[in-house]
Amino acid sequence: MRKPCLLLTQPLHLTVPFPHRLPLIASQPFLPRPIYRASSLTSHKETYEAGGYHPVKIGDYFYHRYRVVHKLGHGTYSTIWLAREEVSNRYVALKIYRDLIPTISDIFNIKGPNGYHTCLVTRPARMSLSDAKNGSWISLFQLEVSRAIVAQLMIAIQYIHSQGIVHGDLHRGNILLRLCRDFDELSTEMLYEKYGEPVPELVNRLDGREIPPEVPQHGVIPIWLGAASENVALPEATICLSDFGEAFCPTQERKFKSHTPLLVRPPEARFEPTRPLTFSSDIWTLACTIWNIMGQRTLFEGLLTNDDDMTSQQVDLLGPLPSDKSTQQPPASSTQAWEDRFETHMQQSRIREGMLLFESRERDAFISMLRSMLRFRPEDRPSAQQVFESEWMVKWALPEYEKIRSPN
Repeated sequence: MRKPCLLLTQPLHLTVPFPHRLPLIASQPFLPRPIYRASSLTSHKETYEAGGYHPVKIGDYFYHRYRVVHKLGHGTYSTIWLAREEVSNRYVALKIYRDLIPTISDIFNIKGPNGYHTCLVTRPARMSLSDAKNGSWISLFQLEVSRAIVAQLMIAIQYIHSQGIVHGDLHRGNILLRLCRDFDELSTEMLYEKYGEPVPELVNRLDGREIPPEVPQHGVIPIWLGAASENVALPEATICLSDFGEAFCPTQERKFKSHTPLLVRPPEARFEPTRPLTFSSDIWTLACTIWNIMGQRTLFEGLLTNDDDMTSQQVDLLGPLPSDKSTQQPPASSTQAWEDRFETHMQQSRIREGMLLFESRERDAFISMLRSMLRFRPEDRPSAQQVFESEWMVKWALPEYEKIRSPN
């Protein structure tokens, strides 16, 4: 999903409060309701009914200043539209929520056939890291680009942890690459010429009956502003961290269930279901996400993987699970297992594509950092500040980010 940046457009200057919880809209039980779907859109079901989505069409005006020009994407709680702000002539992401009201750069309410809706105005983003990799045949960022991305992600996580907040849903799909600075200089006509006009898709009711007024007559395929991962240049590698729908403050709220994808989900979510998640849970998912950014493949794999298979993969790489009766840390995982996986996922894929490779010193520092973060016991993992101060971050990742901040 291509989302706008909701937070940390400047990672060290966090001013946006983020939600502690995103309640779902309850539907009436036992009453079948028709689902309306544009014929060539994704399998995501955008529901248009009381309490559901607000019907939007290209050209709609909101709040006497925001004109909808294209669609950026959709999520569980909202649909995101690309709009032109008529006063300053800037492009913004207009996010229309079903419920929750966070404070962004602008916020207003609208009333439609499906009820009241909160609209959030943010800066649009170019694409997520998942979009960039999915749009590539080789699914790799250039080495200097991936270093700079990880450095910024680490700065963002270190900052929100210092403010007492757990993100709760770290993965590549929630890390967004920002648009270039001259994007606002495009007129709507120039935008359409460069990226294509909105493509309307006729909405058909599954039972063939007439579409009611609370449902849009057409769906819109989201605009593609991105590029294949290997074509992202270092000056374009500025990111923002988005989607704080699972974020929480451990001192104010106890959360026990992780909704992160299984491939990056911390093991305590399965083995210690009565123990609240903490900042350490972010550290586990952060480590898996860093590997996913730097390498061609995910650290743990499987499209249809279940909990047992995931635990088996984790044990194969990280060593045995800790015993309930033992307070001792289990034996360390094999260095050779890490180096073998690193060679396959990081080096060989880059060799095949003629890309810059890791040197042995960087490899060792990178593996050392990740091994410290991927400990089965949450209390054995380093803090975000300690990861930030690790050798690989200091010597390889942060210097690449400095090149973006100080290009001259």
